[in-house]
Amino acid sequence: MAKSITPDGISTILSNPSPDSSSELPEIVVQVVDLTPIGNRYKFTANDGKMKLKAMFPSSFSSEINSGNIQNLGLIQVFDYTLNDIPSKQEKYLIVTKCEAVSPALEVEFKADVKSEESGIMLKSKLEVLIQNEAKREGTGIFLKPKQEIVAKSAAQIVNEQHGNMAPAARMAMTRRVHPLVSLNPYQGNWTIKVRLTNKGTMRSYKNAKGEGCVFNVELTDEDGTQIQATMFNEAARKFYDKFQLGKVYYISKGTLKVANKQFKTVQNDYEMTLNEYSEVEEASNEETFIPETKFKFVDIDELGPYVNGKELVDVIGVVQSVSPTMSIRRKINNDIIPKRDITIADNTKKTVVVSLWSDHATTVGQELLDNADKFPIVAIKSLKVGDFQGVSLSTLSKSIVLVNPDTPESKKLRSWYDSEGKGASMASVGSGIIPSSKGGSRPMYNDRVFLSHITSNPSMGEDKPSFFNIRAYISFIKPDQTMWYRACQTCNKKVTDAIGSGYWCEGCQKNDDECSLRYIMVVKVSDASGEAWLSVFNDQAERIVGCSADELDKLKSQMGEENLFQQKLKEATWVPHLFRISVAQHEYMNEKRQRITAKAVAPIDFAAESRFLLEEISKMKASQ
Repeated sequence: MAKSITPDGISTILSNPSPDSSSELPEIVVQVVDLTPIGNRYKFTANDGKMKLKAMFPSSFSSEINSGNIQNLGLIQVFDYTLNDIPSKQEKYLIVTKCEAVSPALEVEFKADVKSEESGIMLKSKLEVLIQNEAKREGTGIFLKPKQEIVAKSAAQIVNEQHGNMAPAARMAMTRRVHPLVSLNPYQGNWTIKVRLTNKGTMRSYKNAKGEGCVFNVELTDEDGTQIQATMFNEAARKFYDKFQLGKVYYISKGTLKVANKQFKTVQNDYEMTLNEYSEVEEASNEETFIPETKFKFVDIDELGPYVNGKELVDVIGVVQSVSPTMSIRRKINNDIIPKRDITIADNTKKTVVVSLWSDHATTVGQELLDNADKFPIVAIKSLKVGDFQGVSLSTLSKSIVLVNPDTPESKKLRSWYDSEGKGASMASVGSGIIPSSKGGSRPMYNDRVFLSHITSNPSMGEDKPSFFNIRAYISFIKPDQTMWYRACQTCNKKVTDAIGSGYWCEGCQKNDDECSLRYIMVVKVSDASGEAWLSVFNDQAERIVGCSADELDKLKSQMGEENLFQQKLKEATWVPHLFRISVAQHEYMNEKRQRITAKAVAPIDFAAESRFLLEEISKMKASQ
């Protein structure tokens, strides 16, 4: 079928920089030229044969582009857009917020001097050219899908819905078109957004070289499920702190945007918003039915390594493998007791990870998962913190969203994999070795590499907060007479004590068990070319170092004979090189502060990867000379 580019389509866009949904938008079909990824967005040039216009697809179009629906040199019909000025340049920038692909890639970039037919300028896709080589086709017109209803409401509609009851400031704000969050960028002029407050931080005080002040953050979500973080300082913080109420819907205007700091951002958005004392925030009434769609950006379990102890939160989806009973945990800060429940999930990377559900998540959705554990439900969780317990672990926050068996393509795909293959597959914990990330090229065990002398020569390191490094070192000595393990609950791994009568009492699970297991807690001496240091090592890491479980080593220790199998096992573990992910912190012993180095992850040396790392280091040394 022949496809038609709209003559003077770019001129139509330029003459109507901010289309209103209440007016009829003319049909605009343009060609996508020079499609290039920038982060998770895509820039391109919109072409109508006569004129070109720099343009961008927001990150929400990634799936359409990656699936091949939208192609370079293909045609799209534009249903909604925003036109922005480029600072310091006499140019405009088109942000496409709603469109539909109407043709795959054409043979060439369209030019106006190409022969036209009837009223439209006609081009054929590559596929059609191949077909025409075999059989002559008929028909000269184009049949586009009906134009979809534009979601954004006009200012007039908003004012009518509010029945004229809004304050004067709100009336002024609503005279502009409501923009979806995905269309906002730092180069935009006036805008108004309609969002629900989905998370509100506490008011915090700060002190720096410029003086003292206060600040707080909120997370905003629009009707499409797009989120953005907004920050307010000083006067703006005091002005809006009480006004912003969790769960309510607001119209917001006169804010500014900047590129988000990846170190501190808590939502999936390239930008973050700042509101000052002149920004306008008005509550929207009668908006109980405004429920934002929950959007996920899933991270595969085997790709969690680069997020460990980072500020960025992640979304995961997995099949529930096991659910623990509820445990009561006492907070060190205020001595409060809060419920906790651990679940283990797996995905099609054949890796598992433990997710700790806290507070209401543990008692509500956690109980639902426990009741249906034998059915291996699918669980999708948004906004999880990634920690380093057992190498990699996940924890819910108060704003986390947990969905059981969601009706999504990812859930159906995972269920199909698990039923056909995953149920019988051998699974391994992702923490059993920090897996290098193939997506971002990140290599956690090769970043932040230091020698032991870098740590031991600085006794105050880790005084304010723990420092994290990677080292390559040999196990040089394991003290055989140390306390190498503790008796642990088989459910929660907490320490158990002898119960009255018989068995073992677990304080965490609040129950007696007939049996317990042994878990390592030991220190080993490690050495590299610069020196040596003592490392605290826990169960998972110790098992990789020693080569057997604590229960197995205890059996060897109890065996009598000419051959001391216990000593032999420890000797086999020495002078073996490993890669260690370590934390350095200060602890107090006998009223004296000491440096404690703890192994957070242990991995065998991949000599090919190690060689590449050393070659890169040599190249850096040569470049700096």
